[in-house]
Amino acid sequence: MSKMQVQQKESKSEAGSSIDKPATDADKPRIFTVWRKSSMGFQGTDGFSVYDDSGRLAFRVDNYSRRQRYLTKEIVLMDGDGKALLCLRPQILSMHDRWNAYEVEECRHKQPNSKLFSMKRYSLLQNIDKKEVSITKLADNNKAKLVPSFRIEGCFEKGSCKIYSSEGKEVAQISRKTTGEASVLLGNDVFRLVIQPQFDCTQVMAFVIVMDRIR
Repeated sequence: MSKMQVQQKESKSEAGSSIDKPATDADKPRIFTVWRKSSMGFQGTDGFSVYDDSGRLAFRVDNYSRRQRYLTKEIVLMDGDGKALLCLRPQILSMHDRWNAYEVEECRHKQPNSKLFSMKRYSLLQNIDKKEVSITKLADNNKAKLVPSFRIEGCFEKGSCKIYSSEGKEVAQISRKTTGEASVLLGNDVFRLVIQPQFDCTQVMAFVIVMDRIR
């Protein structure tokens, strides 16, 4: 067999192995069921309980009230075991209902500086269901600034909206939850969250929490 024939055979073998390679979990969308209710179950509390497709508690938010919307000082997003992942704070006197996300350690300061992201209504005058998320990035002069990185379109309150990246790629989708063979539609407090591969589930869940506050 000539050298060229050997190279062609090896090339075909490599191509075949690439095609036949099974998809890993990292290549598949993550599917969650989100229940707008605290996992603690105390009377008068509110929050989120988020379950993965195996039925395990993946994220939780406990002990705050939606009825006292403008009195909320801080919301902490936790994993299923109760470990704090990040905190969310409303920006005082914001015209667009702006919220900022911080690392847990940073939130111990009364006036934290380094934002993970900032989220607000796109406009008070046009399409109130549209929202914008800005991520802190370094500008050309090496100074940090917030750059629009995601947009959210649709009606969160009705359980129908999508999150897009700045390039127009779908990041996540929220839709009403159905159950059983008869596809019974559940209430507004339960919905389905599908997050596409390669996107940070914790960050997307934080987006969902803020949407709940500024809807």
